[in-house]
Amino acid sequence: MYDLIDRPVERLGQGSRFILWAMRAWVTGIGKGQCPTVVLSPGFARMGLLRALPDFHMAMALLNRDALEKLHFAPMAACRIGEDEALLLGLWRDVAHDRRAAAEAVLNLMIDEDSVALALAAVGETCRALTELGYQPCGLAGNGQAARP
Repeated sequence: MYDLIDRPVERLGQGSRFILWAMRAWVTGIGKGQCPTVVLSPGFARMGLLRALPDFHMAMALLNRDALEKLHFAPMAACRIGEDEALLLGLWRDVAHDRRAAAEAVLNLMIDEDSVALALAAVGETCRALTELGYQPCGLAGNGQAARP
């Protein structure tokens, strides 16, 4: 997480950059009273990830509904990664790299314990779909993935 805070978004690998965009777009859509799956579906479709959208939506909905503290996201065009965004990008990276215990520990600090297993499963399914297409959330580029295609 600390390696991501206040870093330029452009330094992220493709998978993590996509997750950051999706998180920001999900939150922006909710804030405007829009259905987040409708907002996100064109981007997920362009990446060939439409099947991952329900799991991503579930993960975000649980993080939103069952959060122990309100999470803060930067605006869509922000060039730097915020603190809560970095925490979540670290979570996605841990799940993608099979570091379940670390991911579970983070989720236990963020959401009601009754939702941890479901959120972990939703993040895991999303990561599986991303990884299958070569977009594994890896954090900064150079951690197994290039920053630009």
